[in-house]
Amino acid sequence: MTQRNILVTNALPYANGPIHLGHLLGYIQADIWVRFQRMQGHTVHYVCADDAHGTSIMLSAEKAGIAPETWIEGIRQEHHRDFQRFHVDFDIYHSTHSEENRELASHIYQQLQQHGKIDTRKITQLFDPEKGLFLADRFIKGTCPKCKAEDQYGDNCEVCSSTYAATDLINPRSTISGATPVLKDSEHYFFKLTDFADFLREWTRRDGVLANSVANKLAEWIDGGLQQWDISRDAPYFGFEIPGAPGKYFYVWLDAPIGYMASFRKLCNEQGLDFDAFWKGDGNNSELWHFIGKDIVNFHALFWPAMLTTAGFRLPTAISVNGFITINGQKMSKSRGTFIMADTYFKHLNPEYLRYYFAAKLGSNPDDLDLNLDDFALRVNADVVGKVVNIASRCAGFIGKNFGGKLSATDSEPALTAGFQQAAAELASLYDAREFGKATRLIMALADKANAWIAEKAPWSVSKANPQSQQVQDICSVGLNLFRLLMIYLKPVLPAMTKQVEDFLQIAPLQWSDGQTLLLGHKIGTFSPLMTRVDPAAIAAMIEASKDSLAAVAEAQPVVAVDSPLTKEPVAAEIEFPDFAKVDMRIALVVNAQHVEGADKLLQLTLSLGPDDKGADVQRNVFSGIKSAYKPESLIGKHVVLVANLKARKMKFGWSEGMILAAGDGKEIFLIAPHEGAKPGTRVT
Repeated sequence: MTQRNILVTNALPYANGPIHLGHLLGYIQADIWVRFQRMQGHTVHYVCADDAHGTSIMLSAEKAGIAPETWIEGIRQEHHRDFQRFHVDFDIYHSTHSEENRELASHIYQQLQQHGKIDTRKITQLFDPEKGLFLADRFIKGTCPKCKAEDQYGDNCEVCSSTYAATDLINPRSTISGATPVLKDSEHYFFKLTDFADFLREWTRRDGVLANSVANKLAEWIDGGLQQWDISRDAPYFGFEIPGAPGKYFYVWLDAPIGYMASFRKLCNEQGLDFDAFWKGDGNNSELWHFIGKDIVNFHALFWPAMLTTAGFRLPTAISVNGFITINGQKMSKSRGTFIMADTYFKHLNPEYLRYYFAAKLGSNPDDLDLNLDDFALRVNADVVGKVVNIASRCAGFIGKNFGGKLSATDSEPALTAGFQQAAAELASLYDAREFGKATRLIMALADKANAWIAEKAPWSVSKANPQSQQVQDICSVGLNLFRLLMIYLKPVLPAMTKQVEDFLQIAPLQWSDGQTLLLGHKIGTFSPLMTRVDPAAIAAMIEASKDSLAAVAEAQPVVAVDSPLTKEPVAAEIEFPDFAKVDMRIALVVNAQHVEGADKLLQLTLSLGPDDKGADVQRNVFSGIKSAYKPESLIGKHVVLVANLKARKMKFGWSEGMILAAGDGKEIFLIAPHEGAKPGTRVT
């Protein structure tokens, strides 16, 4: 077998929130593949890091009252803890906010610049005048220009599914400060991705680089016309400043994939590895594998290879793309308790349940995976506990009790065990191709065969007549050898349970090649339960806790501040309609308005409600705190809304006979005015 030297990377989680089950799919998939390759004897370096730059992180740290560096390090430690809990075993878990990444990002940018692949031009963007920063589409909300739905983001409408420019929004507002954004020009730096259409069209179709479905999607983008890629952002921004461009920063997606290189460079520095052997040249002597989600394919399969080839680095050997997670057939939902954090799952269920379930449903194509929680429990209980563990629990007791823990010196069923050993080649091919679902089905078919054979031989019946019968020892020794073979095949998926098995069997860590030998005349240890059944009550508790934990996360995790009237003053408690009906609101005409001597905020208004039944003009004297917003002379002749049946109250400056309606946020005041045509005295209903 040819020795392979493989560098494996996982998509970098964003350092602005916790890991959830949707994240874990790609990491577990990569970890299974890495563990299999290592069992084959190949050299594999497995690296990852937190994606630690961008406006969102800057704002979150600011809201928390801490430095961005402190914020991202806390998140990095939490992410690494969660990965370790689910047995995702990186050689290094680094951060894109590192000196290694700064140096590499600067070097690659300068190479792009020297090769004429950087362009600059002015662009016009929406700018938050209160916060003093340019706004990405996700930080802008307003009314959809197509269907007029309110509270829609700056790039698409969730109601009518229209796409548009943020500048097309009606009444746009910054979700950061609540201010109305203004248009402002800025010089931006662009990577000339347009120069790489032919190269990318050929590279994305190279054998083994991408799944066909992914390559087909990329072809749509390439054939539709590539655009220059905006790689700069203006200060204030948490990231790396562009060399030679003060106040300009690399867009987070430029330095994020370079974080793969930076993480590996740090590992090389720590372990004396050869960085260039994996990143320079044509890659004939090494492999580079990226495991990512399908939502970031364009960055990894268009921008990234174009940057690498220009800067003189090797191209990825393959990009493995996984789909999205649904739970019980639907998107993860906070209200249903199915938006499940890794930490919440860990507190209720064995992480290897999830590893097995994911493996049982994963293939090499980026298909979405449904985590049906009923099926999850049934499959784990039936397969791992009911089939695999059951073999050991059926046989181990007889060997320990009646034969001093010693297995038979010979194999009494060579044809049976040979069939199990011969499956190793097919299983290795399936694992290597990332067809884990097919591999687990084959393993479980073997487990069924082993259980059927043990049931046929019935060592418990033979033992009744003669507990120390050679036949009993032979049957149970064969059973435990078949069990060991199954655990070799399952080790990439269930590493923690396999460690328990290695301790029980008193053997060295299992390698794939160990499947060609058997344990003959070998002394084993005392058997103890290897995995308990999934408890439906634990699933229910996890769902319930997810509702609570999400509230706790929302409270604990700083989020982007939305400075809206509702956040400052929530809607009051509900009232019944009869309560509302007691309020008599009328249209009134301002016939006079004047300053109130000695009052800083008040204007004195004389309001007309029109003639009564005798033709006399009904007037009200109202003191209103609108002096900061309106000049008296500007109000005369305007119509307002008056609470006409509000009991008059004595004030320092006289009696106030009602109240006019206005809206305000503590800074500005806006009178509520009726539509044209409304006459004084008309009731507001």
